[in-house]
Amino acid sequence: MFKSLKVAFVAVTSFSFCFAFSQDNSIIDGHPAWIMQGNIYEVNVRQYTPEGTFKAFEKSLPRLKKMGIQTLWFMPINPISKIDRKGSLGSYYAIANYKAVNPEFGTIDDWKSLVEQCHKLGFKVIIDWVANHTGADNYWLTAHPDFYVLDSTGHPASQFDWTDTRKLNYNNPAVGDSMIDCMKFWIDSTGIDGFRCDYAVGPTKSFWEKCIQTLRADKNLFMLAESDSAWLNEAGFDATYAWPQFHTMVDIVSGKKNALSLDSIVNVINTTFPANALQLYFTSNHDENSWNKADYGTMPGASHAPFAVLTQTLPRSIPLIYSGQEEPFLDSISFFYKDTINFHNYARAHFYNQLLHLREMNDALAANAAYKKLLTSDDKNIFAFMRQNGNNKLLVIVNLSNQPQHFTINDATINGKPVNIFSSEKEKISNRQIMDFEAWAYKVYTY
Repeated sequence: MFKSLKVAFVAVTSFSFCFAFSQDNSIIDGHPAWIMQGNIYEVNVRQYTPEGTFKAFEKSLPRLKKMGIQTLWFMPINPISKIDRKGSLGSYYAIANYKAVNPEFGTIDDWKSLVEQCHKLGFKVIIDWVANHTGADNYWLTAHPDFYVLDSTGHPASQFDWTDTRKLNYNNPAVGDSMIDCMKFWIDSTGIDGFRCDYAVGPTKSFWEKCIQTLRADKNLFMLAESDSAWLNEAGFDATYAWPQFHTMVDIVSGKKNALSLDSIVNVINTTFPANALQLYFTSNHDENSWNKADYGTMPGASHAPFAVLTQTLPRSIPLIYSGQEEPFLDSISFFYKDTINFHNYARAHFYNQLLHLREMNDALAANAAYKKLLTSDDKNIFAFMRQNGNNKLLVIVNLSNQPQHFTINDATINGKPVNIFSSEKEKISNRQIMDFEAWAYKVYTY
């Protein structure tokens, strides 16, 4: 059960919102304390190794730990339905049995062993959960036909073009109770630390309220909703997807928008979402990679880096890294077929390592640390801001254009000799100096 939260609000002059802290190390602003300066790495088990198994993936844990990964999100690990299956292997999101492991990946004991090893190394583990629909041959279709929404012909309905799935009917209370029971199974029997919930707007708000309250009665879970709807935070989710931010970043790279458009995104978050709501920031994920060639196509070459910096440093953010981005793997990863990621050089690993360890060590990058946008002489191309928590202060400057830029930052709060985290050198900075940034350049300073 959540312990009582002791929160103090600290005013920071001219910063856009206050930050909160708690003397209770388990909960901060209603969230598991460990996520506030944490991060998430999405694991595509099928494609991660030639074997595509839990045991084969387990060998990557030391490398990911060294890179600074904290939370591992595993795409669905359940068996995949065979009826109406798409492709030769089917979609992870067409669940045949909520309480079983996909034999493609190994056994339940293999999974338990993997979770145990993750925990020994200090990782948190969350699993993908598909509560909106089941696969087309899930045993519930026979055992509980009243669990499903029916189409005009009286048969269990598919939603959108998800023809390999059948839509669950949350107007039937037994559906919610059965789903909660299945989710509890993975917590109680395998010790996971939370869920990433697929198409979270599908089930009802009342279901999620009951579900999250019930699951958290025994463990302080992290709950991530695949949606950008604020009502999911009200229902108990810690974080939702930052889809508007991602699409704005893609539009900036393509020239459809400029850096000024990020201001409106930050303002919408502050005015639309609950004050403690967290946002999952990303430059790629399994959907955007498979269908839209992210990030190698949507943020090609050097353009990826400044946006990756933003995912790690913007307020309320929880940064996501998808399987293969540290390589980087410059291809889309197939959804329905075997398509192994080729790891060779891990060329981005050091870049991510610097950012991830900075988040871990500097609470100016805590999700709830204060944020102040800085005015520059070139706001169409340069995005600059400060993050602060107590005496810890951090400056972020990114050039969101494909051209060199020369500018000043019109704010004396930057004055000093901060450390450039990428060079580890102190640099004198002043609001009177002209800064020169190459195309897509970025700098992060700690004071």
